[in-house]
Amino acid sequence: MKKQMPRGLYAITAENFSNGRDNITVAKQMLDAGIKILQYRDKHKAKIERFKQCEVIRKLTLDYSCFFIVNDDVDIALAVCSDGIHIGQDDLPLIKVRELAGDDITIGVSTNLPKQALLAVEQGADYVGVGPIYKTFTKDDAADPVGLDYLDFCVKNIAIPKVAIGGIKLSNLLEVYKYKPDNICMITEITSSQDIYITVKKIQEVVNAYC
Repeated sequence: MKKQMPRGLYAITAENFSNGRDNITVAKQMLDAGIKILQYRDKHKAKIERFKQCEVIRKLTLDYSCFFIVNDDVDIALAVCSDGIHIGQDDLPLIKVRELAGDDITIGVSTNLPKQALLAVEQGADYVGVGPIYKTFTKDDAADPVGLDYLDFCVKNIAIPKVAIGGIKLSNLLEVYKYKPDNICMITEITSSQDIYITVKKIQEVVNAYC
């Protein structure tokens, strides 16, 4: 049976933006702070290294009752029995990912155009990533910012959950939440923080007021 993805704060690993800490260390600190949705993303490691890290983090997320998502790597997601897979526009097509993964896993799709979001719904995505809302540097191939107008479109026209992502910080969090997305995704605001626990708690104070 497919596990329900919680609403609220959605965190993503970013080892290159973690002040020298590895993904496992950062994930543990996020979980200690109460993160309930965690995506493993690493664009630079060899696949075997990604798999080894995902094995460890998957065990941690089970211990903490956290919803665990693997980015891009369908085989790794299946190997570690993750709760979800997140794919981009240049990854395997959603229909093929669903064929491989089955119906009991959550699949999210990154979108930055209305036609992409509408197609994701048509093809059976469980949620859409909406962004980048603001300029982001965590991905080498990140699209140009789509702004809040695209988030507004998705909230009004897309029936499945919407995850706002891209350049979101504490300083602009309230601006994003005016549009009532289901989830807010933060990356470097958390991973680059000197004290991840305190940073997550500050973010959750705002997020919990809207969820």
